[in-house]
Amino acid sequence: MTKSITLRRPDDWHLHLRDGAMLQGILPETSRDFARAIIMPNLVPPVVTGADAQAYRDRILAALPEGDQFEPLMTLYLTEGTDPEDLAAAAASGLIKAVKLYPAGATTNSHGGVRDFDKVRGVLEKMAEIGLPLCMHGEVVDHDVDIFDREAVFIDKVLEPIRRATPGLPVVMEHITTKNGVDYVRSAEKDLAATITTHHLVINRNHILVGGIKPHYYCLPVAKREEHRLALREAATSGDARFFLGTDSAPHIDALKEHACGCAGCFTATNTMSILAHVFEEDGALDRLENFTSLNGPAYYRLPVNDGTLTLVKGEEPVVYPAKIETGAGPVTVFDPGYPLYWRVA
Repeated sequence: MTKSITLRRPDDWHLHLRDGAMLQGILPETSRDFARAIIMPNLVPPVVTGADAQAYRDRILAALPEGDQFEPLMTLYLTEGTDPEDLAAAAASGLIKAVKLYPAGATTNSHGGVRDFDKVRGVLEKMAEIGLPLCMHGEVVDHDVDIFDREAVFIDKVLEPIRRATPGLPVVMEHITTKNGVDYVRSAEKDLAATITTHHLVINRNHILVGGIKPHYYCLPVAKREEHRLALREAATSGDARFFLGTDSAPHIDALKEHACGCAGCFTATNTMSILAHVFEEDGALDRLENFTSLNGPAYYRLPVNDGTLTLVKGEEPVVYPAKIETGAGPVTVFDPGYPLYWRVA
C-alpha cells in the first residue's frame, strides 16, 4: 500500500481570501500548503482596476505569516465599465493574471457583474489580443431556468457565443459541476480549460438536502446529481491537462451560513490536499494527482511549475483537523467530507 507521495508544490487556481479580519484568519490555511493562488476579486467594493488589484495584493502580503512562501495571483472583476487599457497595462506589468466574469447576481458579491455581454465586447477583444485568460462563473441567472440547469444553459446561451465571437480568447470555466461542462471542455480544440473544486468531487445534491438542510454543503454553483459528480471525478483523475484544481474555498462566518438565507460557499483550504489524496487513491489515480494540483494549471496560465515540493503521508489513524477556524471576523466551519482522512501533509 502506498504510504507517501511527493508532488511539486500545488497551486489553487480559484480562491477567496476576503479582506480585513477574515483575510488575516484564513490566509494561513492556504499559504501552508499552496505556493500560488488565483485570487477572486469579488470584495465589497470589488477589485475593478489595476490600482485596486495592487492595493489588495499589498494587503494579502501584509497578512502572510512570517516564513510562508506564497504568491497571490491577482484578477480584475469585469464590469460593463471596465477600461481595456487599464486592464492591458495591469496585465503587461505582471500584476494580474486573469479577469473574472460574474453574471450579475450569480453568487456572492456579484451584483456589479455583467448583465449585457455586448457591453464588454471591447474588453474581451483586448484580452484575446494580449492572451489574458477570462475566468467565468458559468451560470445564467434567468428566473425561468432551474438552478440545477444553470451551467448547461450558460454553455449554450453565453459561453459558446462569446467564444465564437472572440476567437483566441483563453477561457477558464471555473468550478464546473456537470458532465455537460466536462464534455464541453473536451470538445474544444484549444483555449478552453476548467477548474474543479475539492467539494464537488465529494458531494452531490443529496448531501445538502437529505436528512435536513446542511448549510455548510451549500455552494454556488450548487452540487448536482451523482452522475455529474462522477463525471467530475473522472475528469480530475484522468490527467487531462485541461482540468486543474481551483478549490473555490469560500469562507463565511457560521452566523451567515447557519441563517434563514445562508451564504453560498464551502471552506476547504484547510484539508483540501488530504481530501484529494483520498479521492485520487480511491480512483486508482494517485500517480495523476500532481497533474491536477501542480502541473496542468501552470501550463494553461503559461507559468513555471513550482520549485518546491509537498509530501503527503498516509497514516494508520485519521488526521484530526479543526472543526472551525477562529478568525477575527468569527468562526468559519471547515468542510467535512463525511469520512475519515488518513492522508496528511508531512
